[in-house]
Amino acid sequence: MDFRLASALVLPHSPVSPADLVSELEQIVGKRHLLTGDRKTRRYRTGFRFGAGKALAVVRPASLVELWRTVNACARAGVIIIMQAANTGLTGGSTPDGDDYDREIVIISTVRIQGIHLIRKGTQVLCMPGSRLFELEEIVTKVGREPHSRIGSSCIGASVLGGICNNSGGSLIHRGPAYTQMALYARLMADGTVRLINHLGVSLGVEPEMMLARLDAGDFTEDDLVDDAGRVCSDQSYQDHVRQVDADTPARFNNDARHLFEAAGSGGRVIVFAVRLDTFPREREITDFYIGSNDPVELSAIRRTILTDFSSLPIQAEYIHRSAFRLTERYGKDTFLAIRHLGAKQLPVVFSLKSRFDAFCARLRFAPHDLSDRVIQAAVSLLPRHLPKRMRDYDRRYEHHLILKMGGSGVREARDFLSKIFPTATGDFFECTRDEGDKAFLHRFAVAGASIRYRALHRDQISDIVALDVALRRNDDDWDEKLPDELSEQIVGVSYCGHFFCHVFHRDYLVKASHDPVAFEYAMFALLDARGAEYPAEHNVGHLYAAKPPLERHYRDLDPTNSMNPGTGRTSKKVNWA
Repeated sequence: MDFRLASALVLPHSPVSPADLVSELEQIVGKRHLLTGDRKTRRYRTGFRFGAGKALAVVRPASLVELWRTVNACARAGVIIIMQAANTGLTGGSTPDGDDYDREIVIISTVRIQGIHLIRKGTQVLCMPGSRLFELEEIVTKVGREPHSRIGSSCIGASVLGGICNNSGGSLIHRGPAYTQMALYARLMADGTVRLINHLGVSLGVEPEMMLARLDAGDFTEDDLVDDAGRVCSDQSYQDHVRQVDADTPARFNNDARHLFEAAGSGGRVIVFAVRLDTFPREREITDFYIGSNDPVELSAIRRTILTDFSSLPIQAEYIHRSAFRLTERYGKDTFLAIRHLGAKQLPVVFSLKSRFDAFCARLRFAPHDLSDRVIQAAVSLLPRHLPKRMRDYDRRYEHHLILKMGGSGVREARDFLSKIFPTATGDFFECTRDEGDKAFLHRFAVAGASIRYRALHRDQISDIVALDVALRRNDDDWDEKLPDELSEQIVGVSYCGHFFCHVFHRDYLVKASHDPVAFEYAMFALLDARGAEYPAEHNVGHLYAAKPPLERHYRDLDPTNSMNPGTGRTSKKVNWA
């Protein structure tokens, strides 16, 4: 059989009781890695920012073979499967959402299935389900390369495969969102079969467990690799796409059919065992430029000039509004300092410990809500100011901040251009030292977590956060949001940031305790629809957003029985899409 064709296993379909399923899963992964009960499963059933529900069990396989056996056991039992990697998503797309499902739920956590393989002399990688972005960056840096994505504004410890399944990222302007057409994945078919499909470009054989065992062991060579001329491992046209500043459509968004291909954009509707991705040459000369302005038109002109006239696009162009700057300076300080001094690699451990502490406190009637957040916030408030003086000065002077990361010949282009147009009556710039540049991007990174911390400490003042992930049209220069009075009076504040050159904005609204966040959210959707915006831009629909027809078709094609992560995109949670 050609390695690209599907390998299938036909399963006998007979009723399996929940108790029998739990027993079988325990035999597959061992007692330690089969979790049941509300207390033990809490952190897997609760989203990083949104979503929670019940689950029969959480399974933590250690290999691709264990994952395959787990999926088959769940398919035989007819339960819902929710695939989960790092559980860092912002829209609840990797956890249950409520308790109104028509079948039992099993969450499969893939964090133990590690492995990243350099192939084609480091120009590509094969990534296993538990691989994380910071690990990928660390590995490819050793061979002078960079990954397809960097850790984004919110996803500390984010997984590589999670990014592909959600078309996440896009902050790296040269590369666009996480995307590949080459993956090894399984589908739950309409007739009760689980089918393994090898489009990874690695010849592994035809029998599923043998194929997966080989991949588990890294038992393949360059001779086993096949380059399919019809498939790509990144969005190779994104630079041209984003340069089209007069286009009347957004540059990238989750409902975009351009990026829905098998595992890419699948949103948990298939079981992904491995993906094949491009890596990219590492820039030797990098300089960060910090721009401040009180005139949105000024920043729009900079965006237009660089996208249309520069020979080298920025590596990144990150926007932060004064609202987000100040909120994050106070409530994102612990995230900033933890990454600065411990490194991103250690943060998943820190967050795991925090989650365990919160779960313990939740069992104590006398413990206040959000105790860990209160303790952390009190501790970091005693520490010295952590942001550079020039950044704090720009916060005082300017409402809008733009951080440009330029590489190679783009450094001189940006330096010459900015020196000619600044200073103005409304704006200025400075060329960052290396320390200032690192801190500027780290501050931008911590924005989303700051809103979560604010909510934890002010539950008496706000009902919730409405977090919108918005892609504006590429030709829409009216990006500086001014809310109508009837909406602005419903919030205590906002936090705005974004990937400016892609016109992707992350907007958090802190809704007053006396108002309904769901009603506020729908009112915002109406405003966005009226101006031709798309949402979500990169965080996936999860359980917050409605999947538009292209994405829903993709989900239905991949998952005909609606057993894989049902309900996402506000679709049916019922078997067979009832």
